[in-house]
Amino acid sequence: MTPEPARRRVLITGTAGFIGFHLARLLLKQGFEVHGYDGMTDYYDVTLKQRRHQILLQTQGFAATEGMLEDENKLWAVAERFQPDVIVHLAGQAGVRYSLENPRSYLDSNVIGTFNVMEAARRLQVDHLLMASTSSIYGANEDMPFRETDKADAQLTIYAATKKANESMGHSYAHLWGLPTTMFRFFTVYGPWGRPDLAFFKFTDAILNGRPIDVYNHGDMYRDFTYVGDLVRGIRLLIDVVPERPATAKDILPGDSLSPVAPYRVVNIGNSEKVRLLDFIEAIEDALGMKAERNYLGMQKGDVPATWANADLLKRLTGYAPQTDFREGIREFVAWYRDYYRR
Repeated sequence: MTPEPARRRVLITGTAGFIGFHLARLLLKQGFEVHGYDGMTDYYDVTLKQRRHQILLQTQGFAATEGMLEDENKLWAVAERFQPDVIVHLAGQAGVRYSLENPRSYLDSNVIGTFNVMEAARRLQVDHLLMASTSSIYGANEDMPFRETDKADAQLTIYAATKKANESMGHSYAHLWGLPTTMFRFFTVYGPWGRPDLAFFKFTDAILNGRPIDVYNHGDMYRDFTYVGDLVRGIRLLIDVVPERPATAKDILPGDSLSPVAPYRVVNIGNSEKVRLLDFIEAIEDALGMKAERNYLGMQKGDVPATWANADLLKRLTGYAPQTDFREGIREFVAWYRDYYRR
């Protein structure tokens, strides 16, 4: 008998998190072997994280280790034992607003933790290292839609600054060690199994429980809302698009963020649609069949009035473009929320 081909092994950090959970489910469905690594921190409801892992553990091909990114020895022991072909680094301290309260946690997790992940990838010589960045990188940039080739040196929060540091660290490792690295910048991700600290989740919870919602900048805000299913499909396709160091800078196509000196690329993953926050709130109201009591406030420190992705590079590299309409995506989230919380 012809032996079955070995399943590709992917180490994902943050599999108990919102995005990591969805990515792991997709990869498992496609026949990958996945090992998750997650710290199970109490930044938000740990039982939600535990439930995500319980679901993943019901699927053949998944195993998980609970550990902090900062624990270099534990992370390395897991990586060395699993021998991944690919590492997708999604774990880290998230949240723009929380970075105003506890900035040190972002340095520990997002800088030291990411360094430990990169060291593991270098030592194992993985085929491809993919790491999460954020649209917050663009900071004070006003020229939209945001392009990966835009200069982005004016971050407005420690969270964004740590992600910018991750991009610089990733580039240096790609250059020094020939480590193929892709950074992806997420744009306002939402959907089922979302994080309770995110606006769409908080709005839904407040409306159902008769509490007012806080609407910053008096609602004059715009976001490129990206459905989580679209996001993880983009990541999955990028796994197969391994950057190669170009022979010369002239070999880089216009609009490509590929480094001229390293196998390194940055890719936006966004819906390429600028949606008004008030329209997004109305979609939640429509899905719930309830109106929100709105508490209009000024702009919050560190926030930006708009985000909007140019995702042409993702389309060129993978043939795929996120396309879920925010109204449809919100209906999916509300259906999950009502089922999960029996509301």
